[in-house]
Amino acid sequence: MVIEQQYHVKGGDFSHAGDASSGVKKLLKQLDVDPRRIKNIVIALYEGEVNIVAHAWEGEIRVAIFHDHIEMILADKGPGIADIDQAMTEGYSTASKEVREMGFGAGMGLSNMKRNTDQMTITSTVGEGTTVKMVNYF
Repeated sequence: MVIEQQYHVKGGDFSHAGDASSGVKKLLKQLDVDPRRIKNIVIALYEGEVNIVAHAWEGEIRVAIFHDHIEMILADKGPGIADIDQAMTEGYSTASKEVREMGFGAGMGLSNMKRNTDQMTITSTVGEGTTVKMVNYF
């Protein structure tokens, strides 16, 4: 059995940043997933969700929950990432001044995502967007 969820994320809509990660957290609790694993999943998903809000025009988050793992695909339409290795560096950020003033954009998002997932891949095309796939095992 696979449980699938999909969320639309609007760029710049910080009032709804976290809706997807909150929904997934509730579902994982209902499925009796280990709370430590839920914490890792929610941190990674929230960071990715905020990245879409802060950097992209819009995006989709697709979540598939299997009996032994969760797959999360975050695909956005946005400026893309010119240098993924540089973007993975803690503290590196391209966030706008406005985003930083709201307390986001510290340059920890991608590294936190990687730290809290078992597998993570990023593909990006400048001027088109970015796709991040994350997998966590239960």
